[in-house]
Amino acid sequence: QVRLVESGGGLVQAGGSLRLSCAASGRTFSTYIMGWFRQAPGKEREFVAAYKWISTMTYYADFVKGRFAISRDNANTVYLQMNSLKPEDTAVYYCAAVSSTVPVTSANEYQYWGQGTQVTVSS
Repeated sequence: QVRLVESGGGLVQAGGSLRLSCAASGRTFSTYIMGWFRQAPGKEREFVAAYKWISTMTYYADFVKGRFAISRDNANTVYLQMNSLKPEDTAVYYCAAVSSTVPVTSANEYQYWGQGTQVTVSS
């Protein structure tokens, strides 16, 4: 059974940084795309970044390019380093996984989801 557990959210001032972690377990993820999404109150869940496990290629939403970085370690943990945070980055951030050989940015296509972690950026 696939399990994704996020951590690392919190309250930070604008311009600050946070690193989110997603501990993945339950299977081998070599054929998976790991994604980060976010959802602010009253808004739809939106794509933030994705990581192709086997190739280490990364993909980003335009609004986070140059500020956020997705990576992983050898222990099945995926990270989202968030720098230069803005108040509009405030949202619940979710880790997700899908078995795919191509990048996936649509939330509807992801098979597995974590419970989410709250990120609040104060102005």
